[in-house]
Amino acid sequence: MDESASTGELPCGKSASAWPVLAIDRSKRGSLVEQIVAAISQMVNQRALRVGTKMPSVRQFAKSNGVSTFTVVESYDRLLHLGLLTSRRGSGFFVARASAATPSQQPTEPAAAVVDALAPELYSGQSDLLPVGAGWLPPEWYGESTLIGAVRHAMKIPAGRLRGYGHPLGLPALRQQIASTLSAELFAVEPDQVLLTHGGTHAFDLVLRTLTRPGDTVLVEEPGYSNLHALVRHHGCVAVGIARGEAGLDFEALAREAQATQPKLMFVNTVLQNPLGTSLTQAQAHRLLALAEQFDFWLVEDDIYRELAAPGEASLAAMDALRRVIRVGSFSKTLSPLLRVGSICASRSLVPELLRVKMLAGLTTSEINERVVCDAVSARAYRRTVARLVQQLDDARQQALDALREAGLEPVATPRGGMFVSARLPGVPSAQRNGRSIAAQALKAGIQLAPGEFFTLGQPDSVWFRFNVAYAADPGLLRFLHSID
Repeated sequence: MDESASTGELPCGKSASAWPVLAIDRSKRGSLVEQIVAAISQMVNQRALRVGTKMPSVRQFAKSNGVSTFTVVESYDRLLHLGLLTSRRGSGFFVARASAATPSQQPTEPAAAVVDALAPELYSGQSDLLPVGAGWLPPEWYGESTLIGAVRHAMKIPAGRLRGYGHPLGLPALRQQIASTLSAELFAVEPDQVLLTHGGTHAFDLVLRTLTRPGDTVLVEEPGYSNLHALVRHHGCVAVGIARGEAGLDFEALAREAQATQPKLMFVNTVLQNPLGTSLTQAQAHRLLALAEQFDFWLVEDDIYRELAAPGEASLAAMDALRRVIRVGSFSKTLSPLLRVGSICASRSLVPELLRVKMLAGLTTSEINERVVCDAVSARAYRRTVARLVQQLDDARQQALDALREAGLEPVATPRGGMFVSARLPGVPSAQRNGRSIAAQALKAGIQLAPGEFFTLGQPDSVWFRFNVAYAADPGLLRFLHSID
């Protein structure tokens, strides 16, 4: 072993590409990630790694130290969160500062105060917390009678259908319904181009499993869907954020990143983006497609909010005819998140591989759930239910905007529709006053907030939250917001 490994110093004249082997003890209690983070933290704090030093790439570090790229991605991610490293788009990772505490010295919060975007209790729907940051609407908004009727009908499944696992692509009748609806409203697609999934997140997972390998670059919107950011990292890919704001995507930055990193794919919310609620214009969608063609990467269109948007909004899948666009849909926002039914629409050449990966990871999806959805969306009352839901959201969104402004917050962007409003408090974040710390205070007051940190790869430059419009005008929330110093 190189002597520098025990001292934590880089050999004289060696660059990050000639990284020394760290003294990793695989028999020692504690994960490899914790050992790597502790070792690099010590090197930074002892100035063996100076501010501005370029770190090895994920692949270089993994090869030098005999660990997986998954381990390196998670280690770098923790060091970014600690503020010891920074990520420069197109250039890699660099030492940011040398004054942070080592992981063992980091202050800890009581378990009840920890706010985690993937905390199970935030998704159960059974908590007594006011779900201001939740991704679902009140049950009564979904058209309970239509849904309950569909559940009862689906449970009358023929006895002969109780054997086997169901069709691997998903219920044929629902795939036909999806294909017919999309063909009538957006673009021509056949049922054999539709693959059913356990919701949108499962669809993203299948795409990542199929099209990427550890170390690949994946472009994501920033801010963007928090679970997607975590999922990209979980697959060992390098998530690179492309700024999205009121005016849309930063296409200049996108072009630079695509040229520098050669991404495999990009995830994008064309319509009613989560968390901002904005939509790309037709011209912006065309420009995005042109860049994907120029730099040869896939576009995964997260289209789960389409039914809540005004007709005529841009559709990447329609413009591209599924050549390099993969469309992900879901029924969670118009029926119920409990059903967990989503879909992938893709080219005929790609669907067989997606299907193979789906079967490897979990065989088939639930035919009973798919029957419920098929019955519900085929009913004549479904369109009326969606139209009523859109009107409820429009009314609630305006009330939310008015209430949040009165409480001293300003919208991060003006939403074009949908379920969410993102709004910021005045001032800049600090160690004592940031989105996570305020969300932890809110938990103690019985309120579940979704801070900006959930939706960004790094630390946001303001204190902001994503608000569910169904709950954002609640008096309890407004009292809490007024109480924030």
